[in-house]
Amino acid sequence: MLEKLEKIKQRFNELSELIVKPEIIADNKQWQKLTKEHSSLIAINDLYDKLKKCLADKQSAQDMLHNETDKEMIALLEDEINNCNELQTQLEEQIKIELLPKDENDDKNVIIEIRGGAGGEEASLFANSLLRMYTMYAEKHHMKTEIINMNATELGGIKEVEFMLSGKGAYSKLKFESGVHRVQRVPETESQGRVHTSTVTVAVLPELEEVEFEILDKDLKIDTYRSSGAGGQHVNKTESAIRITHLPTGIVVACQDERSQLKNRDKAMTILKSKLYDYYQGQKDKEYAQTRKNQVGTGDRSERIRTYNYPQGRLTDHRINYTSYNLQAFLDGDLDDLIAQLQIANQKALLEHSINNQGN
Repeated sequence: MLEKLEKIKQRFNELSELIVKPEIIADNKQWQKLTKEHSSLIAINDLYDKLKKCLADKQSAQDMLHNETDKEMIALLEDEINNCNELQTQLEEQIKIELLPKDENDDKNVIIEIRGGAGGEEASLFANSLLRMYTMYAEKHHMKTEIINMNATELGGIKEVEFMLSGKGAYSKLKFESGVHRVQRVPETESQGRVHTSTVTVAVLPELEEVEFEILDKDLKIDTYRSSGAGGQHVNKTESAIRITHLPTGIVVACQDERSQLKNRDKAMTILKSKLYDYYQGQKDKEYAQTRKNQVGTGDRSERIRTYNYPQGRLTDHRINYTSYNLQAFLDGDLDDLIAQLQIANQKALLEHSINNQGN
């Protein structure tokens, strides 16, 4: 590990020199690429410096102890060695986590799709509750929320909604939300007071500006139609909404949020890029599939990840056996503790996978 860390430090020092050179700064694209790499190595470089100092301090104490005869001094040196050993263990664990492969999409904005599943209107109403939960979380973290497409019901529910949360690290925080969210509660329409179980599916995608595949015009079917919902005379007279079908995959995206057809088309293409990226990545190779399995859940929409039990005020995340009896706080967007626990569990799973591979 020390050999690998030394190579990383050499690269960090090399980048530190490159990013201040006038010819590199003049090439904005190259400068951005190098500064991004430099930034990604800061944490591991700092940890390595601390580890080297720790090892040097321990070695110095051990050398002094070897020749020491004074009992009081021996006790002080032994304490210092023990403290160094504890710090070394902590630093090495942190370094192992920093050395894990990074998700290249973690810093990107996130696109979330919520769809009512089993349960009819009750599922649609809970889909609206989840939309509220995520938008309140976004507000707490100063993220921008942008509704892209929404199909509402007459009773205030949502059949489906697509929206974007824009902010630093949005995808890294919310990527583990993909899956089936189950709700257990008494519907407002239930006169007998019986608890019903309904489901809502959530899909989380990174927003992609550049893609490694080509989207051909001949593969797209683009339809225009009149926006639904509020909008007054403009909605009734103008076909500003856009629906794009990617013929080779059958993926369909729609956008009716903007009054401008051109803006709706741009947004729809953004969503299409992200969906196609997810589609092609999912089929790319076995290595990608294995990586997904080693994360906290697969992110598959068919996987039940969480239960919201209203009568007991309980939220349970089934992937990490996380339970809280403060359900209302979660529904009000207080997701930080759960997200942190999911991220830690994911790191542990990846670390265990990495160790097992080294053993093989």
